[in-house]
Amino acid sequence: MLYAGRGVGKTHVALGNSYAVSAGAAFLRWQAPTARRVLYVDGEMPQQTLQERARALRAACSLDMPINPHFTILSMDRQNLGQDINLSNTVHQEEVELLLNDGDLLVIDNLSTLVKGGRENDAASWDVMQTWLLKLRRRGISVLLVHHTGRGDQARGTSKREDVLDTIVMLKRPDNYKMEEGARFQVHLTKARGIAGADAEPFEAQLQMAEGKALWTCSNIDDENALKIIEHTQLGASVREIAACLGLSKSAVQRAQAELRANGKL
Repeated sequence: MLYAGRGVGKTHVALGNSYAVSAGAAFLRWQAPTARRVLYVDGEMPQQTLQERARALRAACSLDMPINPHFTILSMDRQNLGQDINLSNTVHQEEVELLLNDGDLLVIDNLSTLVKGGRENDAASWDVMQTWLLKLRRRGISVLLVHHTGRGDQARGTSKREDVLDTIVMLKRPDNYKMEEGARFQVHLTKARGIAGADAEPFEAQLQMAEGKALWTCSNIDDENALKIIEHTQLGASVREIAACLGLSKSAVQRAQAELRANGKL
C-alpha cells in the first residue's frame, strides 16, 4: 500500500513505480530488476493527464519498456464496463483480471474511488477485497493499493487492510514544505516485510519538470529526524511515541538513539 494526504504526490509515485516496473528501470531509490507487465487502474484522474505524466516519465528514463501492452492505463473516463468500477464486486474483479492479460502488477489508484463495499472502518467490509488480493498473490500477481491518509498519519479506514500487505509506504510533507515546491515529500516505510537496513530508511523526494521530463531527486532526512529524536527523547517520550510522531519504525528510532548516544549527542 502507498498512502498519503490529498495532493502530496501519491499518483506521481504510483505512476513512477509502474513505469519503472514496466521498463525494468529505477525510480526514486528502488530498482526493478527486469521488465514486467503492468495494469494501472485509476478511479480519479482523466486519461489525458495520466498519459501526460507517463510521457514525462518515459522522456526522463534511459530505458524503453518492451512493446505494448506492457504498461496499460485504465481510466474511468475511458472504460467500457458501463458504470463506475467497484472492485468489491466480484464481477468487476473478473473484468479487471481479463484486462490484466497475464500481467505481473496491478495498481489500484485509489481505494476510495474504486472499492465501494460498505463502511471504511468496518473490517468485514474488506473481506471480499482481501480474498481477491490473496487469489492474485497465488497467481503470482503483485498489487499496489493507493489510499488516503486518515487521522494521525495512518491509512484511512479499517486496519484489516494492512494484515496481508508486505509493504506499506507513507508519503508526508516535510515540516518546512512550501506550496510552490510542488511534489516534495518524505517517504517512510511503515511496514517492510523482508526489507531491512538502509533499504528501509526514510528519505525525501522531489519532482522537477524540465523540457517535458519528470526528473526526481532524493536526499537523506537523517539529520532532520535526529534533531527531532533528540528533542522527543529528552522530553521523555517513549520509542513507540517517537516512532508514531515521526512516521518511523520503532527499530529505526532505537538504532538512531543508540547511534546518537554513541556519538555523545544524546
